[in-house]
Amino acid sequence: MTPLPPQPISPLDGRYYPVVHTVGEHLSEAGLNRARVSVEVEWLVFLTDHAMFTTSPLSVDDKAALRAVVTDFGQAEIAELAEIEATTRHDVKAVEYFVRRRLSELGLDAIAELTHFACTSEDVNNLSYALTIKDAVAQVWLPGFRAVIARLRDLALELRSVPMLSHTHGQPATPTTLGKELAVVVYRLERVLAQVEGGEYLGKFSGATGTFSAHLAADPEADWPTLSREFVEGLGLTWNPLTTQIESHDWQAELYDRVRHANRILHNLATDVWTYISMGYFTQIPVAGATGSSTMPHKINPIRFENAEANLEISSALFSTLSETLVTSRLQRDLTDSTTQRNVGVAFAHSLLALDNLRRGLGEIAANHERLAADLDGNWEVLGEAIQTVIRAEVTAGQSDIEDPYAMLKELTRGKRVSQQDLVAFVNGLDISDGAKARLTNLTPGTYTGLADELVDHLEV
Repeated sequence: MTPLPPQPISPLDGRYYPVVHTVGEHLSEAGLNRARVSVEVEWLVFLTDHAMFTTSPLSVDDKAALRAVVTDFGQAEIAELAEIEATTRHDVKAVEYFVRRRLSELGLDAIAELTHFACTSEDVNNLSYALTIKDAVAQVWLPGFRAVIARLRDLALELRSVPMLSHTHGQPATPTTLGKELAVVVYRLERVLAQVEGGEYLGKFSGATGTFSAHLAADPEADWPTLSREFVEGLGLTWNPLTTQIESHDWQAELYDRVRHANRILHNLATDVWTYISMGYFTQIPVAGATGSSTMPHKINPIRFENAEANLEISSALFSTLSETLVTSRLQRDLTDSTTQRNVGVAFAHSLLALDNLRRGLGEIAANHERLAADLDGNWEVLGEAIQTVIRAEVTAGQSDIEDPYAMLKELTRGKRVSQQDLVAFVNGLDISDGAKARLTNLTPGTYTGLADELVDHLEV
């Protein structure tokens, strides 16, 4: 058998690449290296701006030229870094040598020794991960998440008054509206959205064991904690003053748990919509040219929701592993987090793929009003709840002396199909007030939806 040419192992880099490639702009090896270069450059600018070790602030042009090393970072720079690392066998050291080369090219050799000054690799890495993850969440994942919420919100408002038979424990239950059930999901997702948007991205910059030892040895008079805080906050991150060699990754665990929570809510949505489709409550809008089944031409398979379900499970499993393992580091440092964090992009990409499928899937369904109405009309027994509750109110108000109305309705309805005529006759034979009889005989499964319609207004606050 002829060997295949080199192929991507992950479907994220093959079949699904067009959907998730934007994650790689930030959470790839190249994206991480670009961020590392940026941190090294900004540290050089920071040190010279503060005239450390008799340096002078760089000129506007020199700063622009240095920062252009980051903004112009592309394939040639990726290849150059790979070549350097082949010798150093150390990724961050390769970045240091790369930056030194650029300083030499720009005629800035005089500050070359400030490259990576007093830094442990983790000083650069933790800031780089925080920056890339922050950007990936803000620029890639959150827009996809918000798009699904927006589509759900539109559907909830559109279908707010469309009655639907509920199914608690899979059995016919008190009716609701289709829009209200979707609004429940929107409300849940928006709570998690606010938590993700409000999350902190922490960074440390305090040396080999978080003690500023080398810094203090180089300049005992400098206020290194204050300088560290100013530098970290200047990058748009939250300063962590107390760490070992590594930033403790607690903020990452918090973020991944929140995204995993969002994933699980979305997974619940995917399985529910899939079920509603199987029940005929939603119809799928055919896509021109698409094949549902390779052998059954009539089928439109709910593949968007199935694909989303599977990818949410993969993403959630990865985020669970990340949040559980990253918060532990043996003593002051071990390297388990190094390989673990390289999978952050994979976890976000599977979630993003699911979001794309959900957004598209939700755009390809429509409420089947006829099927919804037929199911309601075939389950008049769900009004048993209303009848026994009204009887209880009548007894309490002294309008009736019926004993144990719940047992009476249980005998009438449990495990049985009851028609409208059966219920009307039953209600008319009850010893309750005429007003109560009128309310009950005018009730139908389609109108027994309580405040479901009005509850959707909570989305508009």
